[in-house]
Amino acid sequence: MDIHLHNESPFKTIISFHKLIESFEEIASSNIDYRANYAKAILQQIESIPELRTGIEDYSIIKNNEGLIKYILADLFPTALTQNEIKAVTIPFQNISFNYTERFKKILRNAGDEFYMEIRDFDDHQFYINNCCLILSSYYKQHIDFNRPFFYDIPDEEGIEKHYRILYNADFMEITPTENAIQLTQDDIDNLIDNYDDLELWKSKFPKGSWILKGFGIVSLFDATTESSISNLKSNLLKKDRESVTTDEVVANIFRSIFKIPDLKVGFIIYNTEEEKFVKPAKLESQLQSFLLSHDQEIDCKNAFFGCSFENLLNNKEPFVISNVNKFIAESPNRKLGEHLLSQNIQSCIFAPVIKDDHLLGVLELVSSNSRALNSVNAQKLELVLPYLTDTIDRYNTDMQHQIEAIIQREYTTIHPSVYWKFRKESQNYFQNNNPSKDYIFKEIVFKNVYPLYGQIDIKGSSEHRNETVKRDLKSQLSTLLEIFDNQKPNTNLVLLEQRKFELESLRNELDFPLKADTEQHIQRYIEEEIHPILKNTKGSAKNEKLEQLYFENLDEKTGLFYQERKKFDNAMSIINKKLASVLDRKQLDAQQIYPHYYERFKTDGVEHNLYIGASIAPTKPFDIMYLHNLRLWQLQTLCEMELEHHQLKESLPYELDVTSLILVFSAPLSIRFRMDEKRFDVDGTYNARYEVVKKRIDKANIKGTQERITEKEKITIVYSQNNEETEYLKYIKYLQHKKILEPAIEQFEVEDLQGVSGLRAIRVKVINNTASPAKKITYQDLLDELN
Repeated sequence: MDIHLHNESPFKTIISFHKLIESFEEIASSNIDYRANYAKAILQQIESIPELRTGIEDYSIIKNNEGLIKYILADLFPTALTQNEIKAVTIPFQNISFNYTERFKKILRNAGDEFYMEIRDFDDHQFYINNCCLILSSYYKQHIDFNRPFFYDIPDEEGIEKHYRILYNADFMEITPTENAIQLTQDDIDNLIDNYDDLELWKSKFPKGSWILKGFGIVSLFDATTESSISNLKSNLLKKDRESVTTDEVVANIFRSIFKIPDLKVGFIIYNTEEEKFVKPAKLESQLQSFLLSHDQEIDCKNAFFGCSFENLLNNKEPFVISNVNKFIAESPNRKLGEHLLSQNIQSCIFAPVIKDDHLLGVLELVSSNSRALNSVNAQKLELVLPYLTDTIDRYNTDMQHQIEAIIQREYTTIHPSVYWKFRKESQNYFQNNNPSKDYIFKEIVFKNVYPLYGQIDIKGSSEHRNETVKRDLKSQLSTLLEIFDNQKPNTNLVLLEQRKFELESLRNELDFPLKADTEQHIQRYIEEEIHPILKNTKGSAKNEKLEQLYFENLDEKTGLFYQERKKFDNAMSIINKKLASVLDRKQLDAQQIYPHYYERFKTDGVEHNLYIGASIAPTKPFDIMYLHNLRLWQLQTLCEMELEHHQLKESLPYELDVTSLILVFSAPLSIRFRMDEKRFDVDGTYNARYEVVKKRIDKANIKGTQERITEKEKITIVYSQNNEETEYLKYIKYLQHKKILEPAIEQFEVEDLQGVSGLRAIRVKVINNTASPAKKITYQDLLDELN
C-alpha cells in the first residue's frame, strides 16, 4: 500500500466499500445459488470488520485485511486480466493506492524501492482546487471541465523513464458536506471559477476538512510513453531563449523513452546548402553534440570521410542506418567512417535527414554502444518525431538568417537606428500593397531640413610616414641581400654576382630620393626574378646559409618583401583608429539621448564622422535649435577626449604618430538622400554640394597667405563662415578653458580659398594633455548655467 498525503484538503477522506457490500447483499438474496453462496460467505467475513462498510480512517485496517479486500473487489479486478491491466484502488488526486494488479506490482518493483509515485507537475495548489472542483461538479452539479491529462513518470528496470496516462473511475464515491461546510450561491461559484489563482479564496469557501469523501476510486494506467515523449520533445523544441534550450541529456532521455534504448545518445548537424558542408549549429553547439563531426566545427559533405555512405542520405534524403559497426567496417569500403564511430564506442547508429520542401536542413544522429540496438526497423519511429525537428530547424535557420541580416545591417551598411524607422515604413508599404511584386517602385528615402555636423581626427603626415617605412624596409632588405652576396664564396657565378651587387646598391641609393609610384613594385619584381633564383641555386658557407635562412624568415608571405617597419606603422594606425573609433561610438550613445540623429563614422588615416539632426529624423519628438547647439558642444568635447586618449596611447604605440582634429561648422539646413546604387546617404541638391566640397578638401587647406596647414597636432581646428558661428564656438571654448580642458591661447585666421569656396575662417585651440583622466562630461545646460 502506498500512502503519501497532501498537507491540506477540503475533504475528510474515508475509504469505504459500502456500495460493493450493498451489491453483495442483493446477490445474496438472489436465486442463483453459486453467486448467492459466494456473496453470503463474503458478507459473513465482513461482519467482523464493520469499518469496511462504515468507513476506514486507520489505513492499517486495509493492510491487515488485504486478502478480504481483494475478494470484495474481485469483480472489478478480474484475475484473468491481472497480468494485462495496470489498475489499483485509489482516491482521486491523492497518493493513496492499494490492491494493485500483478502488472502494476511488477512496474513498481522495477522502479526500485526508493521510487515515490506522484503525479507529474501537480502541486498542493492544484490538488486543493481540483478537489474543490470535484465538489462543484458532484454536489453542486456545475459543468466545470477541470480535468486535464495526468501522468505518472516511472522508470523501468533499465532506467528508461516510462510515461503512464492516469484515468480515474469515481463511481464508488460519495461526497457529502459536514456542519463546517459553507453553502455556496451561484455568485460565489462564479467568483471562484474566475479566480483560479486565488487559493485563499477557494479555502475560504471550502475550508479544510469541511466535506466528506466516502468510498473509493479506481485508477487505471496505460503506457503513453511514446506520445508523452513526443509531446515533451515538442515543448522543449519550441523554447526560443538560448538559456532555456534543451540540454543534450534531456533530449537523449526523451529519445531513450521513445526507442527504449537505455544508452541512446543524440547529436545533430546543420547542412549548409551554399557551401555543401555539414556544420555544428552555433546556437545549439553547447547543448547538442555531434558524433559525425566530433571535434571539427564543419566538414565538406563530399569529404572522403563520408565516402559513398552518405550518397543515399544526400541524394535520396533517406536515413543511413548501421546496425553493426564492426560488420560495416569489415564489409564497407568506407572503413574511415566506421573506425571514427568505433573510436567513440558507437556500435549501432542512425543518421536521419531532416527535410523541408525537399531541401536537406540537417542530420539527426542517434547512436548506441550496443550492436543492433538501432536498426532499420526501429528507425521507422523517426517518422513520429522528424516533423517537429523539421519545424524547429527551419525556425532555427530563419532566426539565424535574421541574426545574420541584423549583423550585416549593423556592421556593413549605413542604415543607422535613428533612420531605420523610415526604411521599415517603406518596407511595410511594399507588403501592404495589394499586389506586391517586382514592379513595385520603392520611394527614395530623404530627410529634409537637417543640420550637418562634420568632424575628423586625422593622423598627421600619414602618407609621409607610410613612404618612410616602405623605404626603411626596402633598404633593410637590399642591405641584407648585399651582406649575403658579400659572403658568397668565389665560383663560376662571380661575374653575375658582382653585377647583381651593383644593381642592388643602385636600387638602395635610389631610396635616398622620394619614392616614385612604381618603386616598390619594381624592386619587388627585381628581387623575385633576379635575386631569389640565385640564392636558391647557390650553395654557400654555413654562415651564409644561416643568413639566407633568416632572410627568408623575415619575408612577408603576401608581398615577398621585408615588412618590419611597415608592420609597426600599420599596427600603430590600426590601434589609433580602433581606440578613437571606440571612444566616438561609446560617446555617441550619450549623444543620442540629447536628440535622435543620424550618425555615421569612417576609418581612413584617422576617424571621420557625420552627424545630421532635425525634426524629419525624429518626427515624433519636438525639435528645437537648442538640440543642435547641445550636439555641437558634445562634438567639441568628444574630440577633446579623443585627443587626450591618443596622447595617453602615444607612448605605447609601436610607431609614434601624431593626430590633428578638425570640426566643420555649417549652419544652413540641408537634405540628405539615400543613394540606392551606393547604399549610403549623401547630401542632396546642387547648393548643398558646397558643403561636400569643403569636407573633402578642408583638412589639406593652408592658412591664407602662408604654407602652414590649418590643422596642427594636439590642437582642434574649427572651420566656419558666419559671425554667429564664431560667437557660438568661442563661448564653448571659453567654457572648456574654464574647465581646464583647453589651453588659454586661441588662434584665429582666414582659410585659403578652395575651389569654388571662399570666405572660410577658423579657430584653433590646443587641448591640455597633462590630465590624468578623461574630461568630465559637460552638457549644454552646464554651459548655459556658467555663462549666465
